[in-house]
Amino acid sequence: MFRCILRPAEHHWRCSVRSMSSAGRKRKALRSAFVVLEQPLQPIHRHVYEANLRNSNACRNRYKECSEKIRKGGGEKAMERHTQRNGKLLVRDRLRLLLDDEDFLELSPFAGLGLPYGDIPSAGCLTGIGRINGLWCVFIANDATVKGGTAYPITVKKQLRAQEIAIQNRLPCVYLVDSGGAFLPLQSEIFPDKNQGGRTFYNEAIMSAMKIPQVSVVCGSCTAGGAYIPTMAEETVMVHRIGTIFLGGPPLVKAATGEEVTPEDLGGARLHAEVSGCVDHFAWEEKEAYDYTRNIVSTLNFQLPEEEEEEEERTRRRKAEEEPPYDSMELLGLAPKSYNYSVDVKMVVSRLTDGGRFQEFKARYGTTLVTGFASIHGHLVGIVANNGELSHQSALKGSHFVQLCDQRDVPLLFLQNTAPTGAPALSTAQAEVNSNRLKAQASMMSAVACASVPKITVVIGGCHGADSYAMCGRSFDPNFLFLWPNARVSMAAPGHAGSLLPPDSEQEDELNRTLEEESSAFFSSGRLWDDGVILPQDTRKVLGSCLDIIQQQQYQLSTEKLQSPLLRV
Repeated sequence: MFRCILRPAEHHWRCSVRSMSSAGRKRKALRSAFVVLEQPLQPIHRHVYEANLRNSNACRNRYKECSEKIRKGGGEKAMERHTQRNGKLLVRDRLRLLLDDEDFLELSPFAGLGLPYGDIPSAGCLTGIGRINGLWCVFIANDATVKGGTAYPITVKKQLRAQEIAIQNRLPCVYLVDSGGAFLPLQSEIFPDKNQGGRTFYNEAIMSAMKIPQVSVVCGSCTAGGAYIPTMAEETVMVHRIGTIFLGGPPLVKAATGEEVTPEDLGGARLHAEVSGCVDHFAWEEKEAYDYTRNIVSTLNFQLPEEEEEEEERTRRRKAEEEPPYDSMELLGLAPKSYNYSVDVKMVVSRLTDGGRFQEFKARYGTTLVTGFASIHGHLVGIVANNGELSHQSALKGSHFVQLCDQRDVPLLFLQNTAPTGAPALSTAQAEVNSNRLKAQASMMSAVACASVPKITVVIGGCHGADSYAMCGRSFDPNFLFLWPNARVSMAAPGHAGSLLPPDSEQEDELNRTLEEESSAFFSSGRLWDDGVILPQDTRKVLGSCLDIIQQQQYQLSTEKLQSPLLRV
């Protein structure tokens, strides 16, 4: 078994890398004859299926509304000012020039919607993972049409999450910087704490020490704290006339010294390329800057498979990855509107895995948790899926299976739909049952927390209480966590507030209303408690991309920084 003797921070990041460095090595896949799950829709499912479908359609309409809102950025006037007066490209146009194609995985697109201080579409920056010269890279791109590129608390949180994903999965990181600095009225939520503004720069230093490449493109203003992002990156490209880097702009200079100076003279591309040396590449226009960036990425210490090998791998994958035998659109009717409308989770599994095949583990024991092996787009995964209350037996089974996957270096996929609330202890016998269940759940939590293989969580229904921790909720640090639009995230499910309060409490109705409002997937995603809301029918594609991304670290030629010898002068 693998053991780490490192400082806590190093242990956290380096242990998470171990799995794919060994599991991802090129090898011939062993033949399997996994059983096809026969899970067609039956007449008995019709009532539940139709109710779920109506709810899913309503959720999908909400999803479309939010998608339209974020596409508009800061609004038509702000976009017109950005492109015509300032002569800049819109953030999505920048990504079209930077990335190989538009088929990228966008992270937390609904972050910033519905916040107490107003809507901040996409939290004022786009983050995601896309291919540059065939290499998966994280990108963090400011959208200056939203509040002039000002950084809000949610902006900082989103940038930190993108960096965390880059660290966990050893992905190169590209910053497209066009920032107006922090929103000062909320400085107490941006500046002072550990996981606030300064953490961005700490992460940049840590990523460099871990040999995770970082490239910055200055395609707008870099004021105050934003100025440190390009100066701490390994290579920086700056665009003439539209790119500036300074701690305080011309108005601050005039207020302090009375001197009038242009932004270009104070911190333009010529100054930093020719005098200060803060940037490494001078670009006359934005397109040239992204060509420079693509060329920089081509020099990184990764060796992707040759085209012939890649084609062979694609052919092997196509043969291995049969499409599921059932239509993925049926997942809309299987996404539970509430826990009482849940169906057998194997119906969901059969619509996600290659050929609907699944090798179940401990099929007759702890049946309220389904565990087993399957392939998704040719990647072997271990699936852990709620199929009822997480009982004593099912938690022991989950603990066993998670450790088994960790032993074999098999990534884990959690399909989470937890019970709305725990069973009350109304008798001595029930108290004993609950105590045993508690011990077993603690064992499963430990197994999940200590497993060093990649973990992906999809909340397909409820995410409530302690059961959600054992199913690798946000606090248990999955590599990726996504929600279906019907998902509910709260301490107890709406309508079950009584489990959190004394009997006959007058607060129950009010708390249930709060739970109803604050448990929705869109409320959660607006606060960045997840990596995005995904439609059920897109789940298989998203999981395939995540598994490809996780596997890429095997192609980095060197990951350890050798200690330099001490030289005495």
